[in-house]
Amino acid sequence: MPEDRSDPQVPDPVAPDARLFFARPWVFIRGVPRMDILPPEGPPEVAFAGRSNVGKSSLINALVNQKGLARTSNTPGRTQELNYFVPGGYSGDGSDLPPLAMVDMPGYGYAKAPKEQVDAWTKLVFDYLRGRATLKRVFVLIDARHGLKANDGEVLSLLDKAAVSYQIVLTKIDKISERAVPKLTEATLAAIRKRPAAYPALIATSSEKGLGLEELKAEIAGFAEV
Repeated sequence: MPEDRSDPQVPDPVAPDARLFFARPWVFIRGVPRMDILPPEGPPEVAFAGRSNVGKSSLINALVNQKGLARTSNTPGRTQELNYFVPGGYSGDGSDLPPLAMVDMPGYGYAKAPKEQVDAWTKLVFDYLRGRATLKRVFVLIDARHGLKANDGEVLSLLDKAAVSYQIVLTKIDKISERAVPKLTEATLAAIRKRPAAYPALIATSSEKGLGLEELKAEIAGFAEV
């Protein structure tokens, strides 16, 4: 059966060219530590979720080909806010809406921070996932070296309950053998097959080697309003 393109969770077939869309400069517009200072709802948003140190910031930087856009660190848990990125030339304050925003969410799981602070980040993420009408898809990043873990499953269950469309993105596939990639892909797809909000295809990526980036760009650009 063909995809129902009337579904807002499915990318629009009339989408900007992904390469051109990501060739323009992107900018950081806001870090959001609390729900009450989220940018006004307007343009579509896609968000990146994953365990601490899964490579979210590195992947965002690779997508836009800007090394310093999203902060990267060897210390897990450094991303403490919902960080908003949009194509350059847009304010993001509601007066001049960009075609799309990308949101880097705080990593879940291990973080070198007090428990109270980690709990606050976790609540922020969960509240955002439950209540953001303009959120079109969450890309859940999974480290290819480790596969799905218990806390990943908890996040997937939350997304299922909230009916938020999500897609698995394997990261760091250059760190495992080429022969292991299809096995991991098959196992991951089998694990999410019966989950109601899971997109039935995943993307295997390497920020370092550039693998899978064009496919991911096309998925993201498909949600942009043009």
